[in-house]
Amino acid sequence: MKTIRDIDISGKTVLIRVDFNVPLNDQRQITDDGRIRAVLPTVTYAINQGAKVVLASHLGRPKGQVVAKFSLSPVADRLGELLDKPVTMAPDCVGQQVAELIRQMQAGDVVLLENLRFHAAEQENDPDFASQLASLCDVYVNDAFAVSHRTNASVVAVVKFAHETAAGMLLSRELDYFEKAMADPQRPLVSIVGGAKVSSKLKALENMLRKVNICIIGGAMANTFLKSKGLDVGASLVEDDLIDAAAEMMRSAADSGIQFFIPIDVVVAERMDQDANARVVPVDEIPAGWMALDIGPATVSRYAAAIDGAKTIVWNGPMGVFEMEPFSHGTMDMVRHVASSPAMTIVGGGDTDAALHRTGLADKISYISTGGGAFLKLLEGKTLPAVAALNEAG
Repeated sequence: MKTIRDIDISGKTVLIRVDFNVPLNDQRQITDDGRIRAVLPTVTYAINQGAKVVLASHLGRPKGQVVAKFSLSPVADRLGELLDKPVTMAPDCVGQQVAELIRQMQAGDVVLLENLRFHAAEQENDPDFASQLASLCDVYVNDAFAVSHRTNASVVAVVKFAHETAAGMLLSRELDYFEKAMADPQRPLVSIVGGAKVSSKLKALENMLRKVNICIIGGAMANTFLKSKGLDVGASLVEDDLIDAAAEMMRSAADSGIQFFIPIDVVVAERMDQDANARVVPVDEIPAGWMALDIGPATVSRYAAAIDGAKTIVWNGPMGVFEMEPFSHGTMDMVRHVASSPAMTIVGGGDTDAALHRTGLADKISYISTGGGAFLKLLEGKTLPAVAALNEAG
């Protein structure tokens, strides 16, 4: 795939689709600027090449309406601080006023367009809207991996109208790391999959079982696997319609010589609450009416032994309700074990990313993906629509 480094952008207007969908508090202050920092290499490169840099992003879910609380203006302020130069906030993302603002730009200037999702046409992949976006630039660059699984105008349809297209450094790096992990990995390859529901990870699990040597299951989704083995999991979250699929997955893994791990003990409580009375029990002793909300210490030890010797580890989804202290230890302990592994480690998904940063061990992970949904689509073996569009453009 052609990247921004492969083309001459000097003096050109470059529209870079980024993902600035950052969390804001009630005072509209950014509480985590990680997504802004993630695209700084691409933005800085474009500035240093003497390009006129126009950035486009969405924020929140304004549903095609102009909603003041979803304005990107706080992002423009923070980006200006990080770049140590002014970032002009555009009044909209398309239209005559925006076009005139961009025409007046000088080399090295940076303009941030207003929220793309103030226009319903963005999520409708509308060609007219995409054409308007493309008309603002000489070169279109996609550096929004986290949005690249969506068929939106700013990442798919726009490519058909742009004079020249390329991938940004973040998008390129995301795809490179994923290729190393899943297409041609150093083995043993271990997948750690957690989160609430098997249904959201089913296709990813099925695809990974064709590639991995070891599969480790945690989170509430483990309850469905436990129940498929005939265990009573009390009031734990279970997807009863996927019990047979879970059993078949474990049979398929065994037939293929893949080690498939599910919990042997869990942390249970009568309710999902920070102040709930929690205790550790073996998986065959979950009290009636109680819920399994984390993996237990014996399970952590077993999982740690399973990843010992791994050469590649791919992790998506927490091991329990880590936001609540009584149910956080499984996830946090697994973070520490993965972080201390000499394997190439790739972590994807917003919850897992949050857990990593809570431990202060994020810098020990080889690569942290910026896109949960996009990462999951790749795990399913799917081609991302935005990446397909760039590839077709050549």
